[in-house]
Amino acid sequence: MLLLFAAALAVGAIALAAADGGGGSPGADRPPTASPPAPERIGPVPPGVEKREVRRQRIRWRRSVAVGDPAAGHLIRGVRLPAEGGHFYTWDPVKKRSPNRHWRRWGTDRLVRLLLRVAREYHTAHPRARRMAIGDLSRPRGGDFGPQFGFIGHATHQNGLDVDVYYPRADGRARAPRYASQINRRLSQDLVDRFVAKGAVVIYVGPNTGLRGPPGVVVPLVNHDNHLHVRIG
Repeated sequence: MLLLFAAALAVGAIALAAADGGGGSPGADRPPTASPPAPERIGPVPPGVEKREVRRQRIRWRRSVAVGDPAAGHLIRGVRLPAEGGHFYTWDPVKKRSPNRHWRRWGTDRLVRLLLRVAREYHTAHPRARRMAIGDLSRPRGGDFGPQFGFIGHATHQNGLDVDVYYPRADGRARAPRYASQINRRLSQDLVDRFVAKGAVVIYVGPNTGLRGPPGVVVPLVNHDNHLHVRIG
């Protein structure tokens, strides 16, 4: 009887030790390891944008407000365009390299959605062409984006409604062109037409590019021979 009682006590002790996490094994009385940080929250996927693409780019979607005028305004709850995606890359006009710096890539949620959609559709139509090259949008909270921020700066780009998109190069290189003579006019006109079809209120193009569009919407303007400037309403 004594042997049976001792055996029962031993079994009970083993069971209690297992329930307590190993009965004094190393680390048993330490707090559980902290969970890894939760991934950045991603809001509703914009129409026409693949959820997988949005997650990979880690865009923080939120409803933005463009305040004031593109030449005298600011941006509330802006959305940052990623440094690159499957159908586009960004270009820094001051450092002349890719990607563009993060503080130059902020716009309204509507502008960022538009850029992703046009980039994807352009790539689908021209799978052998280079990805669409995107330059400056606005600063994180908008406001002045003048020469103090590099090169000649921008007179507008202040409230998240403006973006520069570089013309595709005739030589197919993945970098911004410098002159109108370096652009692929057929692909550049295609980009202009796509932004017109998406409802851009104005598109500035270089006077030496030969690009065309609806009067009052597609407007020739100096200093735009290497990129088109798109503004949404």
